[in-house]
Amino acid sequence: MNTVIIKYNAGNVQSVMYALERIGASYTLTDDEAAIRAADKVIFPGVGEASTAMAYLRERGLDKLIPSLKQPVLGTCVGMQLMCRYSEENDTACMGIFDIDVRRFPASAGKVPHTGWNSLHSLRGPLAEGIPPEAYMYFVHSYAADVCPDTTAICDYGRPFSAMLQKDNFYAAQFHAEISGNVGQRILENFLTL
Repeated sequence: MNTVIIKYNAGNVQSVMYALERIGASYTLTDDEAAIRAADKVIFPGVGEASTAMAYLRERGLDKLIPSLKQPVLGTCVGMQLMCRYSEENDTACMGIFDIDVRRFPASAGKVPHTGWNSLHSLRGPLAEGIPPEAYMYFVHSYAADVCPDTTAICDYGRPFSAMLQKDNFYAAQFHAEISGNVGQRILENFLTL
């Protein structure tokens, strides 16, 4: 299987690479259009700030490439947010794969950013296969997508938000599957077997 991790300036790439190595999956780290299009699976990770990351994607044409992909694509953390329509973070127009906005957590949520382990509920879809109800995942974020028809898992932190999304061949997770223990590993394995 040919798995590509999209290389751009929003990095938790190393932890994703280690997670794939732990499950015996080979990968290529690249921003090359031909290599991305030729991949069987594409992972679009991210840690960082939305407007800077989108500017980098636009400079390289990746903002047009990613939504046009036909193979399974998994966006994580900021990668998921950039796959949405819009982010409140620096008033950023994103790729619009998921027709939903990303909003900052309200101060009433408690500590922002939302950092640490939190449980998921209302899980559905192929990435949720074998995941126990109320599974705990590791989160680090100040912004989150609202719940919408594409939501495949919900988490609550000040408000319910989309912990996972899926539309056609596009999958996304707000949490860091790569550092979420056995449950996160199972989600990555489920993605790689699509």
